[in-house]
Amino acid sequence: MIGFLLRALITAVGLWLATQWVPGVHFDSDATLLIAAVLLGVVNAIVRPVAFILTLPVTILTLGLFLFVLNAAMVGLVAWLVPGFHVNGFRGALLTAIIVWLVSWIASWFIAKQRVAPVV
Repeated sequence: MIGFLLRALITAVGLWLATQWVPGVHFDSDATLLIAAVLLGVVNAIVRPVAFILTLPVTILTLGLFLFVLNAAMVGLVAWLVPGFHVNGFRGALLTAIIVWLVSWIASWFIAKQRVAPVV
């Protein structure tokens, strides 16, 4: 449970950064931001694997680039489900997905670095 909440917090930071850097992406309140972060985690855990399997041939043909479209679709789905989370168009969803991915990747790198025991 702590791991999920930590990932949701990291996702919330990524979404907040997207609101600062991507035109057309905004939240009505901080509570909406947190709800969207948690829901994005749930969508990525449940819906994204099914969508990945269904679009696997296209993903292979595009050498994995279609995963960017799939991630943007997940952000768009969350924006559609959460009132108060607004993403204008595919470009906004794509850039938001990239920013959330980068923030999650960097945070995971720092967390993994903290868990590694020093060699004595």
